[in-house]
Amino acid sequence: MMFKHRLARLASGLALCGATLAAQAAGYPERPVKWVVPFPPGGAMDSIARTLGEAMGRELGTSFIVENRAGAGGNIGAATVARAAPDGYTIMIAANGMAVNPALYRDMTYDPQKDFAPISLLAVVPNVLVTNPARNDVSSVQDVIAKARAKPGHYSYASAGVGTSIHLAGELFVSRAQIDMLHVPYKGSGPAIADLLGGQVDYMFDSITSAKPHIQSGKLRALAVTTAKRSSALPDVPTVAEAGLPGYELMPWFAAFAPAGTPPEVIARLNDAMRQALADPKVKSTLDSIGAEPIGGSPDALRDHLAKETAQWAALVKERNIKIQ
Repeated sequence: MMFKHRLARLASGLALCGATLAAQAAGYPERPVKWVVPFPPGGAMDSIARTLGEAMGRELGTSFIVENRAGAGGNIGAATVARAAPDGYTIMIAANGMAVNPALYRDMTYDPQKDFAPISLLAVVPNVLVTNPARNDVSSVQDVIAKARAKPGHYSYASAGVGTSIHLAGELFVSRAQIDMLHVPYKGSGPAIADLLGGQVDYMFDSITSAKPHIQSGKLRALAVTTAKRSSALPDVPTVAEAGLPGYELMPWFAAFAPAGTPPEVIARLNDAMRQALADPKVKSTLDSIGAEPIGGSPDALRDHLAKETAQWAALVKERNIKIQ
């Protein structure tokens, strides 16, 4: 009898919780929304969150407060959001790390596919294969491959750190081209670019956001972009697939998530606000200035995309024996 009473109280509590969430969803939003960025200020992710947050705030009649919680490849910020109340007042912008980190980290305290409610894909910022033309006489992807095959292990490529999309772009390139190159990880894109410009490393798959100024100045030569289609930021630069590696594609993406259990009505409101923000000419102009291309889409599309990416990168991490140092 006591067990039945406990079950009844539990059911009653769950029903009350559901009713409370439903009531909150009906009036959403009633206060500012915290938008967690799991990386330091200043990067493409931070810029996208702030740009979209401002536009979404106008649409929803509230403010979006960006909070940077960096560390552990995005895991610290993500874990914070996974534990937050599922009421729509804490959301997160994430990137490829949501799909990559489960294969890299053994001590993950959250499950990207179970502990979050997808809201929407937001944008893509292609990576671009660059080299220093003053120190490296290559002008195409085929030149890079030919040189690497002639001298296995001689040439190097820099990255912003193990497991970043910049690193994975290089690992995927080496795997598809069946060549041997030395990976040199740095703590961020800035130091890596500095050594590329200084001639300490030979190549880098950098974000268009940080590479474009150096490409425009002539200090770096763009050889190919990593996405399936050419980038509007560098329309004359071919894709890696076009340039000699059919099937090669790496899409550095950004997306929005809420804690699992967030009411569907709240997710729908956020998704609609994001869709309208991405269509705003001012937002498009700001995204274009950093090489970002808006995507949008449904929560289900993001859920499927995350599952597909998780499987893809787990296979590459295993094949290339990638490990966090």
